[in-house]
Amino acid sequence: MSANKFVQHLYQLKLKNTQLFPDKAITEQFIDQLFALLFVPRAGRQQSITEFENEYSSLKSHLSTLVYDVVHNGDQTQAITEKFFDELPQLHELLLKDAAAISAYDPAAESMEEVIIAYPGFFAIAVYRFAHQLWEQQVKTLPRLFTEYAHGKTGIDIHPGAVIGESFFIDHGTGIVIGETTVIGNNVRIYQGVTLGALSGTKERNTGKRHPSIEDNVIIYSGATILGGETVIGKNSTIGGNVWITYPVPSGSLVYHKSEVVAKKDFSFSDAVNGILGKLDTAAV
Repeated sequence: MSANKFVQHLYQLKLKNTQLFPDKAITEQFIDQLFALLFVPRAGRQQSITEFENEYSSLKSHLSTLVYDVVHNGDQTQAITEKFFDELPQLHELLLKDAAAISAYDPAAESMEEVIIAYPGFFAIAVYRFAHQLWEQQVKTLPRLFTEYAHGKTGIDIHPGAVIGESFFIDHGTGIVIGETTVIGNNVRIYQGVTLGALSGTKERNTGKRHPSIEDNVIIYSGATILGGETVIGKNSTIGGNVWITYPVPSGSLVYHKSEVVAKKDFSFSDAVNGILGKLDTAAV
């Protein structure tokens, strides 16, 4: 196909596609502005309450624009926007609990303020909670743009359909994947490289609960892979690093790989130790 025909072909495809999607750049700008409004202290001159209220109102208009590009209905757009901002106080309270959990469990964290401003795990959780609220309101596409923005910035991939309880702790976070039908309880701690995913199968078979459930007070260390909709990690359990789990785990369990040191073929520990001691004796002389 020639370049000219290819361009014409693309043009005709675009004419057929009348579906509009929110602008990615505007979506990302909204997330950053909302996060800043809720959490980031202002440097320099202190805003007046009127200026702050105007900024809050501007964000509502900003969200309305994004939602309208999905639903294409003015009344529905207004209802969705009002509902989202009605829920914002509860989302803010939840996120403060998340920040407090990170601050409490991470010995490197010196304050909640540091967690809020500097920790990628907190940013990813915040964007997930914004996205999940819209997901619950049946808004399509936009929640995915929210969480993919956080994914790109932090390396943490949380599907907006996942259900996550309060005081959620993510440490480091790079490489974490949390699937759409995952259910996570309260006071759960997850470290980098953890996958809460689905078992392989056809799309038709995977329309129900595909991802695991993690009950309250569970710790999952780095690199663990937990798969399947019937997989439940019971409360107060600890999952060690790099384990592979596709089965239910009872409450209060400890799951881990046992590391063993064994001699390779034709290798003697006693010869190695004697050789080291001989070198030390020679050096001493």
